[in-house]
Amino acid sequence: MNYEQIAFTDAVKKLQESHGSRTAYARMENSYHEDGFTEAEERFISSRDSFYMASISQTGYPYIQHRGGPKGFIKVLDDATLGVVDFSGNRQYISVGNAAENSKVSLILMDYPQKARLKLFADIKIIEISENPELFQKLAPSGYKHKAERMLLFSVKGYNWNCPQHITPRYTLEEIEAAFAERNGYVKSLEEEIKRLRVLRGQ
Repeated sequence: MNYEQIAFTDAVKKLQESHGSRTAYARMENSYHEDGFTEAEERFISSRDSFYMASISQTGYPYIQHRGGPKGFIKVLDDATLGVVDFSGNRQYISVGNAAENSKVSLILMDYPQKARLKLFADIKIIEISENPELFQKLAPSGYKHKAERMLLFSVKGYNWNCPQHITPRYTLEEIEAAFAERNGYVKSLEEEIKRLRVLRGQ
């Protein structure tokens, strides 16, 4: 896998040359790259509850879609393949329609609290549930209410961890509640102690 060899087109390299960054990026492009995901990528991907996907339409314009689900709905099937269930949505089918004509997509996975961003180039494959019910059993998130329309497989061709600069930390309600759980428990114990003392004093 080599993200840079895909991303650094001749036009990109020309701009890097003119702005003085080509030498550094050439070393990055030609350096050793993993053959597939390491444990770090697998752990990161498996804990995401959303991702952004860019596809290319027949007009030549990119279309970017946000896709979400429960934590772990993005399944790592092997060291270069991801799979998700395509949940029923607004029925515009823009991403799926684009993918039927052009399988090249780009994904961005975010961890806002940790200011981490993983970018991926991939080829997408659309699979109907009836074509592979065994795969659907692997991909379908348990305990999550949803309507499944199809499955999406991503054959990853390159990935890159991006700079955390300008990523604003954002937290889910679940993360906020977990962070304040100890403090809230302490406050509750104090309130109960105050009630107990008031009862003893006859207030």
